[in-house]
Amino acid sequence: MKKYLCLALLFISSAAMAFSEAELVQMLQKPENVQGNFVQQRFLKSLVKPITTSGQFSLVKNKGLLWQMQKPFVSRLKVSSEGIQQWNGVYWVNSQKFGQSEQIALFLNLLTGDVSGLSQHFEIILTGTEKQWRLKLLPRTLIMKQIFQSIQLQGDHLVKEIELSEVQGDRTLIQFSQLKINQPLVDFTQ
Repeated sequence: MKKYLCLALLFISSAAMAFSEAELVQMLQKPENVQGNFVQQRFLKSLVKPITTSGQFSLVKNKGLLWQMQKPFVSRLKVSSEGIQQWNGVYWVNSQKFGQSEQIALFLNLLTGDVSGLSQHFEIILTGTEKQWRLKLLPRTLIMKQIFQSIQLQGDHLVKEIELSEVQGDRTLIQFSQLKINQPLVDFTQ
């Protein structure tokens, strides 16, 4: 009897401490903006060393993402629901590529924790607590199954790391650091 009581208490206490997708979404969508540094490593099957880029980013709620690569060369991209634009030194130039809108939506959903947008294309497995969580996405749709083996995100009150594992064996790891929330923005509106 005591054994069953202990098991019941353990089950109830673990259920009470469970961290839900809704809580994750609420937490990740709370900041009006997030700024920081990124390091992106692209591990290609055909190369021994990863291709590494780094820079700074600004993610603005309901507006989009400014991705400023500084190494190995300077490049600025603006990603929003309208598309991707690249800075040519004078003004923003639209980039028109086939299938781009789905890629943009996926990337913005990953960064903002929009689980409803992600659940259309992926099975979602959330583990951990609000202080240390991991979200694993397994492709559900045919198009995503052709591209991704899995996508994993981890973080605390913000996304700290994204890992994209592709079907053909390549992998991309993006790590975010020196994150600041709700700071004044300058570069995004240029």
